[in-house]
Amino acid sequence: MKPGNQNSYKSLKSISIDGKNYKYYSLSEAEKNGLEGIAKLPKSLKVLLENLLRYEDDLSVTKSQIDAIKLWLKDKKSSTEIAYRPARVLLQDYTGIPAVADLAAMREAVKEKNKDPNTINPLSAVDLVIDHSVQVDKSANSDSFEKNVDIEFQRNGERYSFLKWGQQAFNNFRIVPPGTGICHQVNLEYLSKVVWSEKFNNEDYLFPDTLVGTDSHTTMVNGLSVLGWGVGGIEAEAGMLGQPISMLIPEVIGFEVKNKMPEGTTATDLVLTVVKMLRDKGVVGKFVEFYGEGLKNLTLADRATIANMAPEYGATCGFFPIDDETLKYLRFSGREESTVKIVEAYAKEQGLWVSDGIEFTDTISLDMSTVVPTISGPKRPQDKVLLTDASSEFKKVFKEATKRTKQNISKVENTDYDIKDGSILIAAITSCTNTSNPNVLIGAGLLAKKAVELGLQTKPWVKTSLAPGSQVVTDYLEKAGLNVFLDKLGFNLVGYGCTTCIGNSGPLPENITDAIQKENIYAVSVLSGNRNFEGRISPHIKANYLASPPLVVAYALAGHMEFDLYKDPLGQNKNGKDIFLKDIWPSNKEIEDTLRDALNADMFIKRYSNISEGPKQWQEIKTENTSIYNWDESSTYVKKPPFFD
Repeated sequence: MKPGNQNSYKSLKSISIDGKNYKYYSLSEAEKNGLEGIAKLPKSLKVLLENLLRYEDDLSVTKSQIDAIKLWLKDKKSSTEIAYRPARVLLQDYTGIPAVADLAAMREAVKEKNKDPNTINPLSAVDLVIDHSVQVDKSANSDSFEKNVDIEFQRNGERYSFLKWGQQAFNNFRIVPPGTGICHQVNLEYLSKVVWSEKFNNEDYLFPDTLVGTDSHTTMVNGLSVLGWGVGGIEAEAGMLGQPISMLIPEVIGFEVKNKMPEGTTATDLVLTVVKMLRDKGVVGKFVEFYGEGLKNLTLADRATIANMAPEYGATCGFFPIDDETLKYLRFSGREESTVKIVEAYAKEQGLWVSDGIEFTDTISLDMSTVVPTISGPKRPQDKVLLTDASSEFKKVFKEATKRTKQNISKVENTDYDIKDGSILIAAITSCTNTSNPNVLIGAGLLAKKAVELGLQTKPWVKTSLAPGSQVVTDYLEKAGLNVFLDKLGFNLVGYGCTTCIGNSGPLPENITDAIQKENIYAVSVLSGNRNFEGRISPHIKANYLASPPLVVAYALAGHMEFDLYKDPLGQNKNGKDIFLKDIWPSNKEIEDTLRDALNADMFIKRYSNISEGPKQWQEIKTENTSIYNWDESSTYVKKPPFFD
């Protein structure tokens, strides 16, 4: 970080935190020196303003850009373009490899001009998390995870070798190996600091933690008050090389939350409600910022779930202010106490701490006590369906999509069962959207426990899987003793990665796909992901429904989308009494009590203390300890970019 040389508003000040001095660009000082009224700005715009104050150089960042944010308060919108420099860049393996290849090619070009190739490095901190390559080839067995990892490394050996070379070759560049977690969850639980610190001229500077990422759901980290969103590869590379991102000062929609969610509802129900509301409102290209007395009733994990789905509700980001819950989560996830003290002191000093009196472009309000169990589908995240209506709504969807009034039935070879239109063939607990939230994962585990104890079983045609975004998830499920019950229902661990959520659901059994094709079955998936476009989850699945992890388990027990979870029995107990969903649905108190005993900060510290090691397959990859990559001319994947030829 090299600050600008202008400082027109004389905002550079010092602050002492825990006995250590830091420099920072003070928003209150800038307000005194000419930026009147900026205390009323949305918190997200204050982050942008601090960025401009820090980098003002009269070249890329001018005084007029800074003034434009002050003037935003007049009309609550602006046509001014600003030069924004995020503190760091987050990559995943699919979109990150071209960026690393470009850096490697730049090094070679520099060497050919008899210069030192080691001068080519990212200028901003870059983290690349390998999470997009694991596929659910094996499932519903105790060894599914190990087998899927083996297959992943066989498929991706060349790519992983290249990335491992980059890990040792470049400064400011970290790799999180395969089998560790999903980039957004790792970002939330470990990489993010909320307030960033860097040295310049031997002095420590504090500023808001910000980032861009090469994945649309980078927005998840806004739940932790870290401003970030997804960008294309060119913008990400510009950020890596210290270049500003050009953007319009956005409109900011204030989303007021009131009261708290009722018993039996989950963060998934809440976020699907928010998605529908904001899609109807129209927030494309805008920031959304959450405020109101209901914030205190949202855990950080709940906020992250809402922030994650910003692309689905169309916003650039869904930002939450810093408050006591932010600090609680930082401690809870094993961050150092010194980091927590810096965040609190800096946020309060800068006016980034939660407060009233903010002026927004427009506002919208939700009374969270009105949220009810909800799913979304069959083709778009905003197609909200109340769980009470799910059975009847599916009947309508099926008739509209197939023009059939009678369901086709198809015998599955070498089995004693049939599948038919509406059969659920994939039930996946997947995606950082929900697996970052311990409440819904513990909820799924408790539901599985009650189901197993009452003798319920997953329907045999359902392909089940559990792919959390962090190894901490399996640690706390194991400590709570709930993993065994999920395993008994087929929700065995298949990998730590995106899997089904991005279409890496793996093949269905051959006899199932034959049965689908034979009778043109209108098949269904239920997943705890964030996207459900037709064809995305599996080429054989026509209708995809987003649901909370407990509902994913419930639908695996039901086996068909016309099953009414409120009225139809899931089975019978040993006394012949019908078992309904309400009989196995865990209470909020059960979830909270289990979570309190199962999850602690030491789990995060232990898992992330050796984050760069990776599984044995990663450790066994041999790479040359060189600054120049040895391109394989015969490769059809990792090719030298031709820009410098």
